[in-house]
Amino acid sequence: MTGKALTRASETVQTHRPPEDFSDKVAFGFVKLLRFVADRFFAKRYGHRAVVLETVAAVPGMVAGLLQHLKALRHIRDDAGWVRELLDEAENERMHLMTFVQIAQPTLVERMVIMITQAVFYNFYFFLYLFAPKTAHRVVGYFEEEAVTSYTQYLEQIDRGQQENVAAPSLAIDYWDLAPDATLREVVVAVRADEAGHRDRNHGFADSLKRGEQPVGIQHTAPAP
Repeated sequence: MTGKALTRASETVQTHRPPEDFSDKVAFGFVKLLRFVADRFFAKRYGHRAVVLETVAAVPGMVAGLLQHLKALRHIRDDAGWVRELLDEAENERMHLMTFVQIAQPTLVERMVIMITQAVFYNFYFFLYLFAPKTAHRVVGYFEEEAVTSYTQYLEQIDRGQQENVAAPSLAIDYWDLAPDATLREVVVAVRADEAGHRDRNHGFADSLKRGEQPVGIQHTAPAP
């Protein structure tokens, strides 16, 4: 395992934010329903589960980024880096998907499930975010909690030899700056760390909206002219 991967592994902690109000409970219940369906459909096939679930996970950041971009334009105000962070989150989740597609090699049926799931979830999340952005971010926070749990279980299977620890795809090695001989384990550690970050940020966004504040994104250094 590389030094960076060791750091990611040590910093990834499974946490749960208890629901506090009705919208939190709705968000939590919805995510638990998705978890139940995923468990019934994929059982312990975590690579195939990742392919479908990352298709869903890549939707919220893009939808939220689009709607917050338009809102900033309407109100003629700065977004404080929020839009860029949301779009970065969407891209990160897309890279997760591209990585696990190469690892799991989804079947034709699973590819059809991906298309249907994305179409349904995109429309659902668009209207949820349009009318209840706090709840929408809480959904993502709870969704990422479940993702951290799933990837932790995936790691346990790899460590027990129940999942072959295959070589990491070159796409993943380049994206996460892994060692040339990195394996699936290092990839899962890196992905889990990403999901933990998205979990904490989206719960933070929901908390800011609950207080009536505009969330502030991670500030990026402007490129030199």
